[in-house]
Amino acid sequence: MKILDQEPDAGSAISYAGLLEKIEIMRSTLRWASRLERADIEKLLRQAGILRDEVMQLSYKERFVRAASSEAAPAQQSPGQRKQALLARSFVFEGVFGDNPKLLDALEVAEKAAPTDLPVLIDGESGTGKELMAKVIHANGARADKPYISVNCGAIPDNLLESELFGHKRGAFTGAANDRKGKFESAHRGTIFLDEIGELPLQGQVKLLRVLQSHEIQRVGSDEAISVDTRIVAATNKNLRQLIQQGTFREDLFYRLSVIHVTLPALRERRDEIPLLLAFYGDEAAEALKRRPVRMTPRLRDFLLNYAYPGNIRELRNILYRLSCLAGDIADIVHLPEDIRPKAALATAAMAEGITLAKLPASLSEAKRAASDEAERAFLERGLREVNGTVAELARRCEMNRSHLQVLLKKHGLHSKDFRNRGNAQDTMPADGAGMQQ
Repeated sequence: MKILDQEPDAGSAISYAGLLEKIEIMRSTLRWASRLERADIEKLLRQAGILRDEVMQLSYKERFVRAASSEAAPAQQSPGQRKQALLARSFVFEGVFGDNPKLLDALEVAEKAAPTDLPVLIDGESGTGKELMAKVIHANGARADKPYISVNCGAIPDNLLESELFGHKRGAFTGAANDRKGKFESAHRGTIFLDEIGELPLQGQVKLLRVLQSHEIQRVGSDEAISVDTRIVAATNKNLRQLIQQGTFREDLFYRLSVIHVTLPALRERRDEIPLLLAFYGDEAAEALKRRPVRMTPRLRDFLLNYAYPGNIRELRNILYRLSCLAGDIADIVHLPEDIRPKAALATAAMAEGITLAKLPASLSEAKRAASDEAERAFLERGLREVNGTVAELARRCEMNRSHLQVLLKKHGLHSKDFRNRGNAQDTMPADGAGMQQ
């Protein structure tokens, strides 16, 4: 169309918005037109919808081209400037990220790949945020308002893989009572995320390669070819080149998937993000558990800032949720998982409580049992204080049978009346003090 061939100017964003508004007005007018046959109206509506999608895609592409031409080269910018430039370009990112150059490299590649339909392969250690990166690519592309389907290739049994990905016809196998869409059909015009692609068996790899080549699938039990328009993003925590040498991953599939290759650095390589992530997931955990954000002692915060995090961001998030659940207002080293606590701090805490090293648990299983009992007792004590010793209210909050709660209280030697008396005593102390002063 002639209007789309015009040179973009400084106000092109406004012109695109105006054009989209006019298209929507045209579609609304046609929908209620009385002098056209319904078939003609439907045809015009389809054409208008196609035009709208094309304009939106051009808008995405123009935004990135304009940004690339106006911004200085990344090598000439500091990491902070690169981060701010990303955010200034309306880059959609769910969560927080720091100034690590390797991560910024990955995000800038994702930004440039997003408006295209090219396959993307994301690799990195477990817990580094590969699925989040896939969502970033989807959210910043022209398919953002279309389906996003996630598939864990390692979690599907081999005999159900083809049915899960491509669907099946009724009667194709025992238990196939109805026709069923597969993941690729569900992701039509959207994005499909294939997690743990390295776990895909060779037979499944052949089928996937066919989809990448022909953009068609066949349901199990059917000879009919179904066209699918799906953007593929795959992820793995394995070395696919090494798997190719071992004969467990197809080389041709690797090159089909890795047109755009994004590598996410481990959290230990981007330590500047740790304070941001501690604050972000601390607030998230508090909101999820419906309580105030937990405060940390200096030694706990120092430990979390310097810990290696072999499980990366996923491990950090789980630790914050644990601290928010088990600690009261202030979390300390003793609230960490027992297997990652620093030994010196563990011994100091034990001595502070009057426990000699001879009395420490003799085995790992005994230590885990003791830690579990300690956390359970602390949770019950805090709960009783919050409900002023009302067992029925505590059972309701914990979504627990009252009789089972009574068993747990008895196990730990806790009496609800002690917490009621404690609350009453605290309430009456100021009044007594006032009487003495008089």
